[in-house]
Amino acid sequence: MIQTETGNGRRRTTPPTWLLSGLRPQSTAAVPWAAVVRASIALAVPLAVGFALGRPAYGALVSMGALSGVIGDTADAYRMRIINIAVPQLFGALGIMLGTLVYGTGWVAVAALTLLGLVSGMMSTIGAVASVSGLLLLLNAVVGAGLPMPEPWWVAPLLLTVGGLFVLALTLLAWPLRGKLPERVTVAGTYLAVADLLAAAGGDAYEERRQAVTQSLNTSYDLILARRARYHGRSNAMVRLLAQLNVVIPLVEAAPAVHVRGIRLPDAIPEAVRELAAAVEESRTGHPELSLPAPDSPATRAVDSALRHAATVVHKADPDPYNVDDRLGRPAALGVRVRRTVRSVLFTGASWRYGLRLALCLGLAQALTSLIPVPRSYWVALTVTFVLKPDFGSVFSRAVLRAVGTAAGLVIAAPVLAAVPIGWWDVPVMVLLAALIPTFTAKGYAFQTAAITPVILLLSDLLNRGGFDLVWPRFLDSLIGCAIVLVAGYLLWPESWHARVGHRLADVVADVADYVAYAFEPGGRRGDGGRHGGAQGPGSGGEGDRAERLRARRRIYRDLSVVRSEFQRALTEPPPVGTRATAWWPLVVAVERIVDATTAARVRVDHGAPEPPAEEVAEIRRQLLQLADGIRASEILVEVRAELPGDEEGVLAPLRREVAAARAIASPQP
Repeated sequence: MIQTETGNGRRRTTPPTWLLSGLRPQSTAAVPWAAVVRASIALAVPLAVGFALGRPAYGALVSMGALSGVIGDTADAYRMRIINIAVPQLFGALGIMLGTLVYGTGWVAVAALTLLGLVSGMMSTIGAVASVSGLLLLLNAVVGAGLPMPEPWWVAPLLLTVGGLFVLALTLLAWPLRGKLPERVTVAGTYLAVADLLAAAGGDAYEERRQAVTQSLNTSYDLILARRARYHGRSNAMVRLLAQLNVVIPLVEAAPAVHVRGIRLPDAIPEAVRELAAAVEESRTGHPELSLPAPDSPATRAVDSALRHAATVVHKADPDPYNVDDRLGRPAALGVRVRRTVRSVLFTGASWRYGLRLALCLGLAQALTSLIPVPRSYWVALTVTFVLKPDFGSVFSRAVLRAVGTAAGLVIAAPVLAAVPIGWWDVPVMVLLAALIPTFTAKGYAFQTAAITPVILLLSDLLNRGGFDLVWPRFLDSLIGCAIVLVAGYLLWPESWHARVGHRLADVVADVADYVAYAFEPGGRRGDGGRHGGAQGPGSGGEGDRAERLRARRRIYRDLSVVRSEFQRALTEPPPVGTRATAWWPLVVAVERIVDATTAARVRVDHGAPEPPAEEVAEIRRQLLQLADGIRASEILVEVRAELPGDEEGVLAPLRREVAAARAIASPQP
């Protein structure tokens, strides 16, 4: 707790900032009614069928599978939703089968679940779908090892899979009724984000809009390239969408050119981009009609040229499927990607560290509940698994928020278990409880926990008939699980106290130095700085060089997006990690501004400004490499006054100022 002094001299105790940030709703978006209805039907109908057939336990297992599908349904595009729901369900079925096989075997079950914890943790480092798959593999194994399942062994896996497929079927019902490709809607959303960025250029909202554009571009490219890979680049619809996405990049590049000069664009320009978004979404073709003000500087000429070119491509019916540059590179063949993934999982330190961390905590949880008689002890291991899932922020705050969310969920579940007898009344109760899951999930981890807890308790009650007596043991189990994570997964884990966010930022700064070389130096990058060093780039002219600059810039913004997420996760940690991340946060923003200033300078040169002297470019690059080395060498920011002489009216003047500002950022006094 933090003590603050009020106006009348009294001291008031308030919760720490990191806790308040987790308890504060993270989203004010409207209720997703389609998801609410889908969750209610998916979880309640199996219960009704189970009661009708006289097999309530079967209905509960189908609903548990449906619950996994509801939680995993996070994508927008239907093809991605199929993968997000179906693939994890297969691993969930495997988990419940393995758990059932070791049920009641004592220390054999402890060893088996510990090994599964290692596998699940290593899987979680691959990507989002693998993370959910690993989670369901472990969760269902814990449930199968802790609760008696119907015989024979294949019944429980089958019923859970049926529940997941039921959610998938409900999800796909609207697919034939939708008149627009989800991919097309996603690309149109990118155009709208770019329109907002151009409207914010020269103003205070620019940084926030640029982050939104980066996220939208990442989503669009991931979606389009993933689908295009299955068509080997020859689907006309996907080629056209990719072409439309590619031509928005010059507009994104032109935005910092006007922003760093403090230029406010006329409203007609963002409106024209919004009109292009509508054309993309509606798949309109024909001849574009643009009424744009005449440009009066290299920066505005860049915007005008990019916008006119984008309008031409957006309205073009059939681009050449063999003449569309992927910008980020076409995905490799499936076999190649599988081999790369396996190598990454088996030979990457981060993968083993996270897997061992999860295995250690899970093994301790299972061993503890084997030595001490804890009612329904599987809940301890479930708590450990949920808390250590890597997608939900810091381990420390998740453990605390898990306890808070579980307590809130038990408050909801207690009157239900006490007042509602097992039977048909459980169906309308499940309709209401299931509706809370999609409603609360977007608001934060504690809210999601509070929504899921009563649903799991109700389903558990149908499997083991514990009734109201489940409530207090569940809370104690959750506290035990959180305590195990806090001690073995946080306090005793070195990474908890030495967050490596600075090293990741240093890698990005080195890549920014390479980007400066790509943009201005004859001969391109020298290969002695960044992670991708060693390759020789072309000069600063020509189409091949421009494509390389685009790839380098997109790679940097992707890495910055990851770094920003890591820093935001670190900000939720208690001191000293959270305090250190707070001190470093301005440097993250400064590096983003350096990338923008570099892009703006290159755009101005492309539209008439003189090339900068090679010595000036080399000095900026040297300063950036020194900054990267300094970040790697210290956990405390040290102020460095960098003198970067040059023409104050030259094209690199804004970039020099941003580099000097980044080096001058000092850590606050303790």
